[in-house]
Amino acid sequence: MTYRVCFVCTGNICRSPMAESVFRARVEEAGLADLVEVDSAGTGGWHEGDGADPRTVAVLRESGYGSEHTARQFQPSWFARLDLVIALDAGHLKALRRLAPTGQDAAKVRLLRSYDPAAGDDLDVPDPYYGGMEGFEECLEMVEAASDGLLAAVREQMEGRAA
Repeated sequence: MTYRVCFVCTGNICRSPMAESVFRARVEEAGLADLVEVDSAGTGGWHEGDGADPRTVAVLRESGYGSEHTARQFQPSWFARLDLVIALDAGHLKALRRLAPTGQDAAKVRLLRSYDPAAGDDLDVPDPYYGGMEGFEECLEMVEAASDGLLAAVREQMEGRAA
């Protein structure tokens, strides 16, 4: 049974495609590519059909990650097929929980940095869009730091299903 994770930010061109690429790489490294499906979306549709921001692509490539991406807007109907919806900041978390058709669906929404024990109380991944490359590099560091904890949580949930 496939486990499905969707990363969500505002426009789906910076943070969420970065998280999607990094987490997909972690899933592949763990030998779970056939069991875990990873994608991303935005809370808004402004960039629908566009590729990832060129700065996102550059930072991903520089670090050895794939960067194929087409932006899309998150749809409430997707909750039914998703196991986990990962928000990149508190605004996305609130928006996604409002979109959730049921309480069970709302419970699927989590903040990415909640999987990074070193994150402390600041669980937002800042939007790098209006800044320079250093913001994109910082974003990648935050995504990478949370990805191992997220992978462990996904494994645990998958094992719980099999039991």
